Amino acid sequence: MGVGCASRRSSAVRVESSRSSARDASRFAVADTRMKEELRISDPRTNDRIRVPEVRLVGPNGEQVGVVRIEVALRLAQDADLDLVEVAPNSKPPVVKIMDYGKFKYEAAQKAKEARRNQANTILKEVRFRLKIEAHDYTTKLKRAEGFLKAGDKVKAMILFRGREQSRPEQGVRLLRKFAEDVAEFGTVESSPTIDGRNMVMVVAPHKNKSEVKTEQNAQRAANKEAARSAAHGGPAADEAPAAAE
Repeated sequence: MGVGCASRRSSAVRVESSRSSARDASRFAVADTRMKEELRISDPRTNDRIRVPEVRLVGPNGEQVGVVRIEVALRLAQDADLDLVEVAPNSKPPVVKIMDYGKFKYEAAQKAKEARRNQANTILKEVRFRLKIEAHDYTTKLKRAEGFLKAGDKVKAMILFRGREQSRPEQGVRLLRKFAEDVAEFGTVESSPTIDGRNMVMVVAPHKNKSEVKTEQNAQRAANKEAARSAAHGGPAADEAPAAAE
């Protein structure tokens, strides 16, 4: 009796396990199908997937061919050994272009990669002052703030009030205004001085964001490399060196 019950329980467990595995496999299959469908939809339609009677055709060099039958556009793309790519599906008729789609996707991926590499979030850096700050301390903090702004970061200038200093907020305003004038070459006031508890704060935003700073730095590095390469191969930079020595 006990053996029979155990056998039936074991069989029930195997059946339930089999059903669970089937359900999981079904869910994975549905998820995989949805993912493939999303990827397919995100890509533009190309060649035989473009199923409309007429299209507005753009040639491989950007020339406007005009509205033609889809069969004509496909034949022209095949003759040029290129792809027909739908670039504006919502237009009437849709706009298609003859291009090397593989090369187009590669270049787009490279541009996206470069954009991600150059992209950087602006960080809010903090510089703290005392109301009665010494001149050399002020200069040190000013230089630090200038470095933050030149790097594309915002600066939160904060004055820490002590005791009776809280009754003299106008002095804090004057100090922060002086600070804003001193860093005006690198940033502008984004939020005016405000009281925050026992402190007074002001935010200065940089003239250039991080992406612009990185782009300029990359351009400068490229220019320096080109100058060094030119000098190494006897270019203009190398020709000018002896004259400068003389």
